[in-house]
Amino acid sequence: MTRQQRAAAALNLQIPDQVPTFELEFQLEAEMFGRTFLRQRDLEGLTEQEKERKLCENAEYMLDVYSALEYSILPLHYLDEAGIAFTARHIRKLTGNEWMLTAHGDGTFAIPDGHELEQFVYRIADVPDEVEEQAAAMAERAIERNKRLIDAGIDSFILCSDYCFNAGPFLSPQMFRRFIQPYLAKIIAETKQAGAYTIKHTDGDIMPILDQLVECEPHALHSLDPMAGVDIKVVKELVGDKVCLAGNVHCAALQTGTDTEVIASAQYALDHGKPGGGYIFCTSNIPFKGMLPHRYTMILDVWKANRDY
Repeated sequence: MTRQQRAAAALNLQIPDQVPTFELEFQLEAEMFGRTFLRQRDLEGLTEQEKERKLCENAEYMLDVYSALEYSILPLHYLDEAGIAFTARHIRKLTGNEWMLTAHGDGTFAIPDGHELEQFVYRIADVPDEVEEQAAAMAERAIERNKRLIDAGIDSFILCSDYCFNAGPFLSPQMFRRFIQPYLAKIIAETKQAGAYTIKHTDGDIMPILDQLVECEPHALHSLDPMAGVDIKVVKELVGDKVCLAGNVHCAALQTGTDTEVIASAQYALDHGKPGGGYIFCTSNIPFKGMLPHRYTMILDVWKANRDY
């Protein structure tokens, strides 16, 4: 199978030749491969010719990095829409359909940051109709952007609005159904109709809204956060026949746990995610900067030893 075929099989709840792997974002590229990925700020003040040269070099470096890691899905981040589109086209030119390419594609409310949290809480109480109007407009913008990126070669989207803390969702299930769920469902439906896969990411304890997330019919749920008590064995039993599962390898253990704990977490995720297909191996968040690279390669070794069907 090609990388893209392997990912597509898992996302379609089929059994590929191997469990595919990728990460929502990979932040250890400098530590493991020598330099950082290009950021939008690196293009400031350059001529169009210089920008294109840097974007091509970066795309080729990404191919080197993600080939070495044996990813099936290649994440395109850190650039504006035009930069992502250019990168996707260049990768397609070099590799055809070997890879599944993914970019951010959400447009729903996430947990507000500290500057906006109080205002958001008051708004959903005082002017809920305005909040719904804003949610609808955000969803439409995301859908239109996703369609433009599909035209450029992106064939899957990570929907990255975070909804949950470790203790549960920021909004109650009832509020979630009003202010988020319909708009998430619309983004997913129209992005799928346009020809792309959808992978819904949220950290935290998703169990109180698991049914609503699955009702939106994404191809996959990502994170399955063990730090919040989300158990892939339980989620597989509940919804594994409806949605592909991605993640559940304990990110905190990768930073602070023992080698034994790291290996055990990776093995547990594979033992309970892999059977019957519909599973993508990855961490419960990302391999973040500051993590010791050998801890990440340790879980990849567990994956390599157990990935074949």
